[in-house]
Amino acid sequence: MKYHILAFGAGFLMDQIFGDPYFLPHPIRGIGWLIAKTEKVLRSGNPQGNSPEREAAERRQGKLLVVIVLLLTGMFTALILVGAYALYPKIGMVVEAVMTYQILAARCLQVESGKVWKQLKAGNVEAAREAVSMIVGRDTQNLTKEGVAKAAIETVAEDTSDGVIAPMLYTALGGPVLGFLYKAVNTMDSMIGYKNEKYLNFGRTAAKSDDVCNYLPSRISAYLMIAAAYLGGSDFSGKGAYRIYKRDRRNHASPNSAQTESVCAGALGIQLAGDAVYFGKVVKKPHIGDDTRPVEYEDIRWANRLMYLTAWLGETGCLFFMVLIILL
Repeated sequence: MKYHILAFGAGFLMDQIFGDPYFLPHPIRGIGWLIAKTEKVLRSGNPQGNSPEREAAERRQGKLLVVIVLLLTGMFTALILVGAYALYPKIGMVVEAVMTYQILAARCLQVESGKVWKQLKAGNVEAAREAVSMIVGRDTQNLTKEGVAKAAIETVAEDTSDGVIAPMLYTALGGPVLGFLYKAVNTMDSMIGYKNEKYLNFGRTAAKSDDVCNYLPSRISAYLMIAAAYLGGSDFSGKGAYRIYKRDRRNHASPNSAQTESVCAGALGIQLAGDAVYFGKVVKKPHIGDDTRPVEYEDIRWANRLMYLTAWLGETGCLFFMVLIILL
């Protein structure tokens, strides 16, 4: 447990300092490759056209993909971690710290959304649309300046849970093995969890699995973010964060996505969400927050600051409870 605590803290600091350098291979890309290859193999030979038989086959294949990806991810992670600790405990601790660092994504989230902020500040809307398309699933080619800024802010707000607090909680609870299993579920949802013709049946299990895995973490993340808004000084509204959270936390088709989005909207005093275009089709969505002022590109930076405050609160809380367990 002592080595786990030290590795957990070191991994968090490494993410805060280094982020995800592009020149280094990342395990999540490997998980993405595994998902794509498994999908291709499983779906080959499916009957053409829409039919009950094809739909049933795609549902079975989607379930099998989830099992295969989780099984291989868990086995590979456990093999590396157990092997490292078997060689020497301090080697195991270093390996665990690096794995923890690779699981968390706070700095990466700030860097990628910062690219959007930089282009909007320079007045380059086309480049900003291109930058935001790297971090959102919606169509971005027709977004206005405000639409681009909102898309980036919504991603930062939602990924405060999905990319920071949720993997942090799972890693604190079960080490990198559980942390990478969560990341595998999250990656499957981002790749195949769409409600379109191609993935409605095949990606259903992946999407439901992500909903289940994020149910508690998204709500914990929301309350941590509310606390961060109170602690963040006059730049944020703690009262607004709590008020909009209680009112708008269910304003999303997903049971989890609006949890932190509503807090962020309330803390910044802006309105998020609303209709969006996915694969050329307009998807009707309710708004989150009050339309008290236009969304500006500087709000991207404030959303990131709120994310970092939330991350540090989450890390401090996890370390506190882990140390408490040792003392008890």
